[in-house]
Amino acid sequence: MNLNQTKPLELIEVRVGKLLAARKLTVAAAESCTGGLVLHRLTNVAGSSAYVIGGFVTYSNEAKIKFAHVSETTLAQYGAVSEQTAAEMARGTRAAFEADLAVSITGIAGPGGGTVAKPVGLTYIGLSTATGEQVSRYFWGGNRTQNKTYSAEAALQLLFTYLTEGALDPTP
Repeated sequence: MNLNQTKPLELIEVRVGKLLAARKLTVAAAESCTGGLVLHRLTNVAGSSAYVIGGFVTYSNEAKIKFAHVSETTLAQYGAVSEQTAAEMARGTRAAFEADLAVSITGIAGPGGGTVAKPVGLTYIGLSTATGEQVSRYFWGGNRTQNKTYSAEAALQLLFTYLTEGALDPTP
């Protein structure tokens, strides 16, 4: 036995899953730029059916409106990639699935689609709980695959932080 070996850290989706299961909480997700990557990672964990209810890939504005219950007014005023849209996506998805928690991700993965005001890599990640909502803004500098990976990781980290600290951060 080699005493110098260290046990590798568990993947964040495993740690989130253990916390959700232990607290008997459920989660849903509305994903745009990540295309289902967060739910993919959560459901890669054995036993995830105990806490993952479901989710939406709301890539188009029409899907955001129909499934995640984002208002047309919000999309017209702030755009699909905005704090307001991320908050409504999380809130609407939590309500649609009657989940305890819901995460949302909306952003510009690239390589195209960016503007000066909203460059490639800009991403908003929302969390809706029974006690409130939080949206965090990120700017990733990677390629499309990296930006999707960073966004999914940040969404899982947001869930983990909420589950370990028990409160929403008023200033993300």
